[in-house]
Amino acid sequence: MFNFFAKEGSRQGDMYYITDSDCNHIKNVLRMRVGDTLLVSDGGVSHLCQIENIGDAVAVKITEEDYQSTNLPVKLYLFQGLPKSDKMELIIQKAVELGAAGVIPVEMKRSVVKLDDKKKQSKVTRWQAIAESAAKQSKCSNIPQVFPVTSYKDAVKQASEMDLILVPYECAEGMKATQNALKSIKSGMSVGIFIGTEGGFEDKEIEQVTSAGGQVISLGKRILRTETAAIASLAMCMLYIEMNVSDNDV
Repeated sequence: MFNFFAKEGSRQGDMYYITDSDCNHIKNVLRMRVGDTLLVSDGGVSHLCQIENIGDAVAVKITEEDYQSTNLPVKLYLFQGLPKSDKMELIIQKAVELGAAGVIPVEMKRSVVKLDDKKKQSKVTRWQAIAESAAKQSKCSNIPQVFPVTSYKDAVKQASEMDLILVPYECAEGMKATQNALKSIKSGMSVGIFIGTEGGFEDKEIEQVTSAGGQVISLGKRILRTETAAIASLAMCMLYIEMNVSDNDV
């Protein structure tokens, strides 16, 4: 079933009016017809709807309110060191599929990529579009936010306000710390996950994030590429949360 996100003011009573590019997509790409069903996500929940009319806008009627919510009961934020080439696009796509609430691109000491302000803005716009597309495909109830590119210092400051900071690092000792960190995750928490660039973290960066409360963890005995480490970390957290943390936990 296809999923679309409601724009502000698009709901009138028990009807949604889908316009612009989504309207074109429904009519000319998906070639949906009156009577077909789809999901409209609005305010963190998805409503089951049926198409009633297709014109300049696609009019759909809600047949089941609060049909589903795919949000995790824990907000996961990926602090991703800027990688080379188009790796960030893959990372954002998979982060959204795995339930991340947001992605924060971070300039680190070993970041090869250097972006000026104009390039940063255009990249974030592109990355946000990828996040929206991934959210539609994976039937997310919200579109995760891709934040502006930030410095490492500001990233650590932002993460320090969260309930838990995880730092996968090749110098971590064993999986015990990883197990203990996962067990501390409870419903309603916000969790920041720091991933280094291709060259990894500098020692000073590890000192900064651990001084802010970051917990160094291991992802296993193998050295992972930055994009693999991001996906593995989010998948690990997502699976643990889905299996062990409910919306009713305190």
